[in-house]
Amino acid sequence: MTKDYYKILDITELSSQDEIKTAYRHLARKWHPDVAGNSPDVIARFKDINEAYQILSDRTKKADYDTARRFYSYASGAKKSDFKTTGTEKKKSEKTGEDKRGFSFNWEEFIAKKYRETQFKKEKKVKTPKRGEDVYSDIEISIFEAMSGTSKVINMLQTHICPNCSGRKFVNGAQCSFCKGKGETSTYKRFNVKIPAGIKDKSKIRLSGEGDKGLYGGANGDLYLTIHIREPKNYKTDGLNILKTLPITPYEAVLGANISVPTMKGNVSLKIAPNTQNGQKIRLSGCGIVQNNRVGDMIVTVEIQIPKTMTNEEISLYKRLQEISSTSVRED
Repeated sequence: MTKDYYKILDITELSSQDEIKTAYRHLARKWHPDVAGNSPDVIARFKDINEAYQILSDRTKKADYDTARRFYSYASGAKKSDFKTTGTEKKKSEKTGEDKRGFSFNWEEFIAKKYRETQFKKEKKVKTPKRGEDVYSDIEISIFEAMSGTSKVINMLQTHICPNCSGRKFVNGAQCSFCKGKGETSTYKRFNVKIPAGIKDKSKIRLSGEGDKGLYGGANGDLYLTIHIREPKNYKTDGLNILKTLPITPYEAVLGANISVPTMKGNVSLKIAPNTQNGQKIRLSGCGIVQNNRVGDMIVTVEIQIPKTMTNEEISLYKRLQEISSTSVRED
């Protein structure tokens, strides 16, 4: 055993990391060449202090060093704390790693071998292919889209394990510059999702390979989209037909009008004929649900509604209409 790092830093095996650091800082200041001079002995001493701290401040290296130190003590027949050599024996020990009993041991080679074995195990473990995680999201569609089928463009925020640090957040002891120490990266991706006709509420659509990315050659996870069918407002369905109630004003019913109505084909102009009655039905052909090469209609039911608020002028016109009206709707 050529060097006893505990003796170099004047500490014991039981010293804490804080005590190791304190001892190192004290000796580093004392033996720094700018303070103690540039003699070969000072430089060698300063180098040993730094070398000792590099080993003992690293928990893994310290554990390996302690193992080698105890092994050396046992194999050489010395006491655990007996590492002191002097004179010619010391020079011989430092040069060859052989003590006065003829036992030779090089702890640097021992630790290097342990390090290589550890790295090999880590690399072997890390490089094992790992499948990516599945991702889950939701899509909301109308009942008409569910019955006819549709396509939806969604923009998904996908989070993946950082490819640079493999989720460990650090690379070579420093914070990963690729993910900023988060261990993962997030990007947006657009998907054009085809939703088949007749799909049921809470059905799932699977997009193979669109989940989280696999690691070290592992397959990607899948993306699962849960379909939610929202209830329509002011609409009902009857087979492939869409039923809608359309409110109109009294003057539109009397005089007629052209009203824009939203349908599966987009907005369609609906003609209200003069003298249209309340509850009258108007059929818009081909504006219903499309399914299996069949197309339904939209059936509009007219509902005459009186505005809840009217101006004085409007009320005056109704009074004038009352005065001049010559027919009664209750004759029968």
